[in-house]
Amino acid sequence: MTGPLAWTVGEAAGLALVTVRGRLDLGGTPGFRTALLKCLAEQPEAVLVDLSEMELVEDTALALFTAVARQAARWPGTPILLCGPSPQVTELLEGGRYGKVAIRSGVAEARREVASGAVVTPSLSDQLLPIAGAVRHARDVVTEACLAWELPELVGPASLVASELTANAVEHAGTMMTVRITRRTRYVHVAVRDGSTDPPLLNRSAGLTERGRGLLLVDAIARHWGWLPTGDGKVVWASLRE
Repeated sequence: MTGPLAWTVGEAAGLALVTVRGRLDLGGTPGFRTALLKCLAEQPEAVLVDLSEMELVEDTALALFTAVARQAARWPGTPILLCGPSPQVTELLEGGRYGKVAIRSGVAEARREVASGAVVTPSLSDQLLPIAGAVRHARDVVTEACLAWELPELVGPASLVASELTANAVEHAGTMMTVRITRRTRYVHVAVRDGSTDPPLLNRSAGLTERGRGLLLVDAIARHWGWLPTGDGKVVWASLRE
């Protein structure tokens, strides 16, 4: 009999590989879901989930893959490929009861697909110091990306979102930051990662000079926005429709 659910996370060539072992039941899903969300927060090119050594105990536990795939679709748009599931799991997932998920025969097939460029998406990023000039630098990064992707209409809103997320990180985190803009299907994603674990606060009653005003602008401009914890802080993201 296999043991309780366990997993390991590895990174190579811009990919996250999550190797799953043991029994998947409802009791094991919260921790596993958190681990997968942390993988997304690292913004890899793809997340490969090796299910070849996983035993399904409760069918409804498969809904966790739907939940994580839904988050990935909103941000950062990272493909999640479920690799080598058992025939039972494959049949249940392909039946659509738990939503649409991408299944591959094994990790090797998924790696070949990524290597072929089929799931690699364009992005541009840079590291920023926690100083006032970081805001201008962030605007320059997203402007360069939008113009390179022939999306001039997004230069204004994407620059404003990047400015507000960066200014928020400078003021409240005070750590090194990474700004990244990524183009996915139908959406352009802007994200700022910092070294603070404190969640961003949206103050809907904030005045023009009060804390929370920046996130109010992001909330008004972006189609979606949110944040996820990382291993050393957090990433705050926003999605803009092309």
